[in-house]
Amino acid sequence: MKNRYADLITQTFDFPQEGFEVVDNNLHFNGIPLMDIIEQYGTPLKISYLPKISEQIQKAKRLFNVAMAKADYKGKYTYCYCTKSSHFSFVLDEACKNDIHLETSSAFDIPIIRNLEERGKINKEVFVLCNGFKRSVYTQNIKELIQDGFTNVIPILDNMNELAAYEDIYKDNKLKVGIRIAAEEEPNFDFYTSRLGIRYTEIIDYYKNVIKKTPNIEVKLLHFFINTGIRDTAYYWAELERCIHLYCDIKKVCPELDSLDIGGGFPIRTSLSFDFDYQYMADEIVRQIKSICVQRNVKEPNLFTEFGSFTVGESGAILFNVTEEKRQNDKETWNMIDSSFITTLPDTWGIKQKFILLSINHWDKEYQRVNLGGLTCDSDDYYIMESVKSRVFLPKGEKDEPLYIGFFHTGAYQESLGGYGGIQHCLIPAPKHVLIDRDDNGEIVTRLFAKEQSAKSMMKILGY
Repeated sequence: MKNRYADLITQTFDFPQEGFEVVDNNLHFNGIPLMDIIEQYGTPLKISYLPKISEQIQKAKRLFNVAMAKADYKGKYTYCYCTKSSHFSFVLDEACKNDIHLETSSAFDIPIIRNLEERGKINKEVFVLCNGFKRSVYTQNIKELIQDGFTNVIPILDNMNELAAYEDIYKDNKLKVGIRIAAEEEPNFDFYTSRLGIRYTEIIDYYKNVIKKTPNIEVKLLHFFINTGIRDTAYYWAELERCIHLYCDIKKVCPELDSLDIGGGFPIRTSLSFDFDYQYMADEIVRQIKSICVQRNVKEPNLFTEFGSFTVGESGAILFNVTEEKRQNDKETWNMIDSSFITTLPDTWGIKQKFILLSINHWDKEYQRVNLGGLTCDSDDYYIMESVKSRVFLPKGEKDEPLYIGFFHTGAYQESLGGYGGIQHCLIPAPKHVLIDRDDNGEIVTRLFAKEQSAKSMMKILGY
């Protein structure tokens, strides 16, 4: 009987997702014993596991290179990292180890590009795709990059007025540009058409009547992106097909066009039940592009992708201590964490995003259904699963050995949306941030990137 019970426990800990393992009733994340990290640094604690960034980049490159080989696809594949997903230097430094290119979305991304080049992380031949609605400071920074010898800076035209901002470049020199399509949004979205880009029906006329009449401008790239990302839905495939046909139409009148940017949006694992066939999606995208180009007698384009969350999301986690268990009535148990969801995981509050939630310790203890509450006085500072079938179940803690929990794959957007280093709701301090890497021998090494935010730093921001 005892052996049968042990077998049952072992089966229970057989995670469907890679990167998680229970050893001696404590959770390991990508081979990292998290209780050791907590004992060294305490909680609340943000961690970034840097090797995961390189793993994701190499995974995407492999997916598309395999897909292109299967389809005998003649174009090249280029991987771009979206800096907006996480601007931290440690993210960009790790990403740049993998021969990547970059996508920007604001004026203040450009100093990051310069810093990377000055430190030898990139060279001036790197592709820099400049997206977004651009004010004058953004276009000025783009022009200065081009004037300083960055040869593959491509401003992606978001509207038909933007081109004029680059006149002092193209009046004497060649200027490469891209055009962003204003894609139709999913039927259940609040708006029918994206606020970004130029409408399908206007792009060809705009090219013929304006761009083609300006000799030094080369339209090199057509940019396609939809809000829901790359997913196996009728909506996605219909929009992609429409985009490919538009590419072929433009290519007929614009021979220098040679690249298609299919944006980004490969999903990351935000639950243990996550099921997404990455290779199938890459295969089908490449196959459809190739098929339509053959039908239209057009050479297939070079492909660019822009992966942000996919690059960095699964590298991040945040660890909390359950400081108190509160029984509010006969049915509800609240586990109070030592931080705030609103400030440390704003997506859980703002868009009801779910992440992988697991206990760090006490895997051998009895489980109970709970709600999770944060430290602010705001009634919205909580985390529960919306589905009755997916309620939060966590082990019971003990007075002499508290319960620790972790939210995983939180590495994209949470710091910037939460106002990293600034003022948080109820002046909840930003937690410590620890970077985890491996040395040449594969041994785990850690370093403190940022201390817990101090009262002194917040008082200074507030003018005291």
